[in-house]
Amino acid sequence: MTGLEGKVALVTGAASGIGLAIARAFAEQGARVTLTDIDIERGEAAATEIPGARFLAADMSKSIEIERLVDEILKTEEHIDILVNNAGIQHVSPITEFSEEKWRLIIDIMLTSPFLLTKAVLPSMYERKWGRILNIGSVHSLRASAYKSAYVSAKHGLLGLTRVTALEAAEHGVTCNAICPSYVRTPLVEKQIADQARIHNIPEEEVVEKIMAAEGAIKRLLEPSEVAHLALFLCSDAASGITGSAQTIDCGWTAH
Repeated sequence: MTGLEGKVALVTGAASGIGLAIARAFAEQGARVTLTDIDIERGEAAATEIPGARFLAADMSKSIEIERLVDEILKTEEHIDILVNNAGIQHVSPITEFSEEKWRLIIDIMLTSPFLLTKAVLPSMYERKWGRILNIGSVHSLRASAYKSAYVSAKHGLLGLTRVTALEAAEHGVTCNAICPSYVRTPLVEKQIADQARIHNIPEEEVVEKIMAAEGAIKRLLEPSEVAHLALFLCSDAASGITGSAQTIDCGWTAH
């Protein structure tokens, strides 16, 4: 693999978890990384620990903030070479109790914002004949779980967007792939434990074993760094022939 020296990367949802791990991995390989998140305190703290990185706050549910984010980056950078659509939230509830407001919020953050950012960065990628777009999907891009209607729908849609982007961008030297992990040890997953315990009527200490890791052949949570290593490979020249794919890192969940 080659490094990412001189490349400009934008990573959403980068104040913690998978996004932060990817931002660190890119910076270690020489990329200039912009982290964005709604968590300003954690985002700014993270950026100060990553050489050459900066943090810009943005709410991925608001198109005006997405536009402002891109404009702010392009004030100091001529282009964006790598886009990682990672921002996401979760809400666990039966469909009969799932609010329309929460549904729309999840779809906006996890499907509409990747579309808008992809639309914004593709023209310059086309001009330069090089670009990498990574959509952080989920095993739930390929499988469903009860009580997560909006999340599963958004992740399925994100895989569709990945494939369409790959087809349109291929002739311009741009690849687009989805990374589809099983449960990763992140704040988003940790927040789900209480909800999953309530929904399934089991103790919180049993959630990881009985719910989160139940479908995997390997009975554990993934670490954010494992996803980051895969992201780094997909942005390398060694992966230039990989596009439109759903790269599973799911402890064997989809092997069933």
